[in-house]
Formats: sequence, structure tokens, C-alpha cells
Amino acid sequence: MAVLNKKIDFALIFSVKNANPNGDPLSGNMPRTTLDDIGELSDVCLKRKIRDRLLEAGENIFVQSDDNRKDDYKTLKDRAEKTLKKETMKDGKKLRETACKTWIDVRAFGQVFAYKGSEKGEGVSVGIRGPVTIQPAFSVSPVNITSIQITKSVSGEGSGGKKASDTMGMKHRVDFGLYVTYGSMNPQLAERTEFSYEDAKKIQKALLHIFDNDASSARPEGSMEVVRLYWWEHSSKSGQYSSAKVHRSLSIKLKSEMERPQSQEDYVIEVASLDGLTPKILTY
Repeated sequence: MAVLNKKIDFALIFSVKNANPNGDPLSGNMPRTTLDDIGELSDVCLKRKIRDRLLEAGENIFVQSDDNRKDDYKTLKDRAEKTLKKETMKDGKKLRETACKTWIDVRAFGQVFAYKGSEKGEGVSVGIRGPVTIQPAFSVSPVNITSIQITKSVSGEGSGGKKASDTMGMKHRVDFGLYVTYGSMNPQLAERTEFSYEDAKKIQKALLHIFDNDASSARPEGSMEVVRLYWWEHSSKSGQYSSAKVHRSLSIKLKSEMERPQSQEDYVIEVASLDGLTPKILTY
């Protein structure tokens, strides 16, 4: 497979309706927001979903979640040591090369292999920089969060004679929000990890299907939807424009008569023209 030799920028727009897209454990699992009530999804959350979609497509993934694991390795250290040869783990260069060839998420996002050995001097400390970066997603407008109290019909503990404390709880949801995240693919770093154009296409497909098979009580089926994926392919390694300028060319504004948006139709989405660089607009 040919290594990626042209810079790529992308932007993913998606909607959230009556769902908790990314709960904050420090705030009772309420949807993440900024101080200005702008909704937020962390980049870690987005990359987790991308990895899951790639795993479902049959790709080898190094950082697998415990509830979506396709092998018997319970830790990253186990997966690294039992997949790679012992001699490879001792050689930093071989470790980088083999890990990148083995796992698509390593050659895409990078990875730090830092594990203690059983004996002094046998540890591993190797860092790999990946060519694919993705930013946290933020809502275009402030979001309204609704919280409700929930109860169980059966006590989970105690004598069962009366409702125990564990039968009470809270659920939180974003009523509606239109979110956008931006990302880039760097050819210079792609050369180091042998990230290919075919790999880039797999990431593209994962982004379009990022919410497939991701439903839960907090995110009911259909409550999170990809609206559009903008994909800019430059003509050179460095690109005709900076990523910041490319990302700024995408404009998403709330229609003037709307005070509380209820759907993506309440927004105007436009892309400013950049000479020699026209994005592909992809939808699910």
C-alpha cells in the first residue's frame, strides 16, 4: 500500500438529540459542557468510537475497550508482549515498525509503549507519533441539559423491605445540539508509521459510521446522527493552506429567527472557496 503523500484535512458535523453524548465523571456523568454552555465531546471519546468501527470492520486494533474486546488480552501490556516477539520488544526500532504494521490505530493515532519488565533493565519505553489528529467536538450553539430522577422497581441490595439508596439515580441528556469536530492527516508523520492512503479511506468510512452500533441507555438508537463529512485533499505534503485556514472555511451559523434550535435544518452550513482546494462533501 502506498504511503499517504498528500495532506488531508476533514471536518465532521453531527447532531445530538435527547442523548448524553459524552458524560463527565467529575460532574455526575452530566454531558460535558464549557463554561459558556457549549456542548463538548473529548477527542478520546471520538477516537474510541473510530477504533470500535475499525475493529468491527475486521481491522487489528491495539487499544481495545474491555466491553468490545476481540481477543483474550486484558491489558495493553499483554497484547503487546504476546503479539510481538520478545526480541522485538527489546529493540525500539523494530518495535515501532512491527507495531505500526500490526495495528492500524497505532500507525494512525500513535501510541506510547511504556511497560515495566520482570527484571531490572527489561522495561520498554517507546513513543510513536501518529499522523492522524482529531480535535474535541463542540456544539455550534449553547445546549440545554435536562436532568431527570430515575428509580428501580427492585432493590439491588439490602433486605428489600424498603427502597434502598441504590434504587435512586439521575439521568441527563442534551435536548438538541449540532456539533462539529476537525482533524488532519500529516504525510510527514505518515512516512514514519507507513500510514497509507487506503488507511485514510478506512478512517473516512469510520467517521461516516461513527455512531453505528454505539447505542446505549444514554445514547438511544438514532439520537446521534452524522450530518456531513467535509474532506479536503491537498495537492502536496505540506498542503496549499494551513489546517487552521481550511477549518475556518467551514461556517455553521444559526438562522437569525431561531432562538432554540431543534434540528440541523435550523442552521446554515457554508464553505468558503479556497483556490485549488475543494472539499468532498460526504453523507451517510
